Amino acid sequence: MKDETVKKVVREGYAKIAKQETSCCGGATSAKDIGRRIGYTEEELQAVPEGANLGLGCGNPVALSSLQEGETVLDLGSGAGFDCFLAASKVGPRGRVIGVDMTPEMIDKARDNARKSKFANVEFRLGEIENLPAGDGTVDVVISNCVINLAPDKRRVFKEAFRVLKPGGRVMISDIVLLKELPDLVRKSVEAYIGCISGATLKDKYIGAIRAAGFEKVKIVDETRYPVECMTDDPVAKRIIRKLRMSAEEARDLASSIVSVKVSAVKP
Repeated sequence: MKDETVKKVVREGYAKIAKQETSCCGGATSAKDIGRRIGYTEEELQAVPEGANLGLGCGNPVALSSLQEGETVLDLGSGAGFDCFLAASKVGPRGRVIGVDMTPEMIDKARDNARKSKFANVEFRLGEIENLPAGDGTVDVVISNCVINLAPDKRRVFKEAFRVLKPGGRVMISDIVLLKELPDLVRKSVEAYIGCISGATLKDKYIGAIRAAGFEKVKIVDETRYPVECMTDDPVAKRIIRKLRMSAEEARDLASSIVSVKVSAVKP
């Protein structure tokens, strides 16, 4: 798919998720269940506004970011604001959190969540993560949770993250990467793109793009296999498997090639 087609597909898919309050890994699994599975504590799940957690992440970047009072944080692909609200409590009233998302429906939902819960140190900006609506050297920390895999030009995303960070600033990213190339049918599937699968790239290529942007101390903090239940229970994954006529063995092989990584890096 061409880049603009990918963006259109992702924007439309996540607009639907914002309206329906469903997740990538849905079915009978609730957003809170997904949150617990990928590393959020019960306290964190209870601390955010109702409707902010859509179960779209693959990790907890806030927990690993060592956020400090007064820091400015930028969230790439902020969705309904879940990680932004958690970060806001860490940086305190002297700090600031900026969420960027390209889906107007998500921005509206996040802003509504912020208003209802009176988060004064959080703002949400409509924009693409390949062209961040933020000034050079204005941010202390960049976080992202299972979003960069959706971007057609990941190198551009990391260059933008590098640009907006102050010297000494850091990134903490949770994302989906591949251990081996996907079959062509999966890679070209529209539904697999929305389901956070077909946009993913090889792990070494992903890490290489971070280094190429200028980051140092690039480190995989944690790595876990993609939850197999997200292939067997998720309605999106079921449709992919059915549409592509994949056997049970092929579905298991697909799941085994996907991993969730937590990556940290520093701008020198």
